[in-house]
Amino acid sequence: MAGLLLIISGPSGVGKTTITHEVERMLGGQFSVSMTTRKQTTGDKAGTDYHFVTMDEFTAARDGGELLEWAEVYEGLCYGTPRKPVEDALAAGKLIILEIDVDGAIQIKEKMPDAFAVFVLPPNEQTLLERLRSRKREDESAIQKRFAKAKREIIKAWECGAYDEFIVNRDLDKAVTEAVGLVRSEQARRAAPSR
Repeated sequence: MAGLLLIISGPSGVGKTTITHEVERMLGGQFSVSMTTRKQTTGDKAGTDYHFVTMDEFTAARDGGELLEWAEVYEGLCYGTPRKPVEDALAAGKLIILEIDVDGAIQIKEKMPDAFAVFVLPPNEQTLLERLRSRKREDESAIQKRFAKAKREIIKAWECGAYDEFIVNRDLDKAVTEAVGLVRSEQARRAAPSR
């Protein structure tokens, strides 16, 4: 069976990480590990959560065409998707999963238009705001900034044309089932002989 590059995106607090990990577990996918210039925390596992690199190493990878997508985000930190592990997984017929933002998805679709992209939506704005607050990770001003960014990201996802499917996460189990079903259908469609 041919490999499939799966992109899963969604705003903070929408449940995309849980959905991504469940899709990976249920379908035997391989999670793409991003490269970052941020410092490793005590909870991070190098090579599992991220590849931690210096700014010079990141710049060399970016300028050498070794990244499928990259972005400079909070406080000048950079994140990117290494190209080789993705290409190797696809060549081996594997499902490889990227959990990236809308700008990253747009960059990937430009380079690899066969990627299958899914965007996870909240049921409504109020639910998203409540989910951001319930995480208890940030103060209210930081939550409001994330919320404003999330609203912009949702609009951009609808308008950019990079996404093949949208899932509304009203109920996590149902959203996982829907995501798994969409990926299985796409794999079956690609495996079917063309007429």
